[in-house]
Amino acid sequence: MKRPILVVLAAGMGSRYGGLKQMDKLGKNGEVLLDYSVFDAIRSGFEKVVFIIRNDIEKDFTEQVLARMGTKLKYELAFQNLDTLIPQDIFAIAKKIGRTKPWGTGHALLCAADKLDAPFTIINADDFYGREAFAVIGGHLNQALSPALPSASIVPYRLEKTLSPQGTVARGVCEVKDGLLAAVDELTAIEKKDGRIFNTAPDGSIRELAADTPVSMNFWGFSPDIIPEFKKYFDDFLQDFLSSVPDPAQAVPEKALKTECFIPKAVDHFIKQGILKVKVLHANSDWFGVTYKEDKEAAIKKIDDLTNAGVYPASLWGGA
Repeated sequence: MKRPILVVLAAGMGSRYGGLKQMDKLGKNGEVLLDYSVFDAIRSGFEKVVFIIRNDIEKDFTEQVLARMGTKLKYELAFQNLDTLIPQDIFAIAKKIGRTKPWGTGHALLCAADKLDAPFTIINADDFYGREAFAVIGGHLNQALSPALPSASIVPYRLEKTLSPQGTVARGVCEVKDGLLAAVDELTAIEKKDGRIFNTAPDGSIRELAADTPVSMNFWGFSPDIIPEFKKYFDDFLQDFLSSVPDPAQAVPEKALKTECFIPKAVDHFIKQGILKVKVLHANSDWFGVTYKEDKEAAIKKIDDLTNAGVYPASLWGGA
């Protein structure tokens, strides 16, 4: 069985952050958050890394990130652009109505599909997941599994530990039964105020959430046989997009301009259709990230503390 692959979602601009947060330097030697994820993956038995980026950031990404990792890394690049894998007629309509929003993480995964010939973990470039989390999911993916259904896994995190004091966040709220993921509900406006954690839906309704609610931070493990199911799901997503496009005389609705194909929503669909079983893994890891620019200083301090504690070498790639 081939060793697992790490897939890094690094094509997004980070609209709330205000720039390419994937390349914002946080470590003492210019490391960015994804350096630590890649470092942890390699020492947890992952064989190679597939970075999903846009064509227009390839030069900066190569010079600012990949050059630092040097020969320590076996990697490939995959490209997610607005027209990648999109039928010409659908892309023409998207351009006509002025859509600029990417098609989401499910689309990103398909952009790398031809490079995924082994079990893989998919992560966000701008999140820190922790050494223990990679060790747990790497160990799971390295097992020779022969399930009746395409297999998957997730390392969820405690909701309260994933919030930002700067504003709302999007999280996949997980329902767990007997060690398996029973459902995942993508909520896009979660915040904490006056000791309460709640999500505000687009229609204004409020949903209270417990502090210890397990949530997805896009730390998924999949076997490659799930790729055809993602392809079917994305094809259906594109048809739904077409149905949301109005007649020329009507105003373009928000859905047509901004709807995205999210991995958590796809996984929830696969579970409900009996296509997928998702094992819930547990790791003693803290998540942190840089959703907003104001989160940067706290992330720098956490990286510094971990380095001083010996979890990471002072020169990450020089000491790997």
